[in-house]
Amino acid sequence: MLSFRRCTVTEQEIEAKVVEIVAEQMGVDKSEITRETSFTNDLNADSLDVVELVMEFEDEFETSIPDEEAEKIQTVGQAITYISTHMNK
Repeated sequence: MLSFRRCTVTEQEIEAKVVEIVAEQMGVDKSEITRETSFTNDLNADSLDVVELVMEFEDEFETSIPDEEAEKIQTVGQAITYISTHMNK
C-alpha cells in the first residue's frame, strides 16, 4: 500500500485512488466513474455504502473526515477535492 501521508500527492494520484476505491466498493468498472458521479444517484449507494466509502478514504489517505463534512461529500469529485485540500496542507 502506498502511503499518501508521507509525501505530497497530486490531485491526479488522489483521483486515481478514489476511483479505484469507489469501483471496488460499489462493484462497478472504473471507466464508469467520473468526478460528477454521485454515490447515491448514479451508483445507488445507500447510507451504509457511503459510510464505508468514507472509512476507506480515511484509511487509504490516513486522514479523518468529520461526520458533518462526510455528509457533504455526495460525488466522486467532492471526495477528491476534500481529500486533496486536507492532505496537502
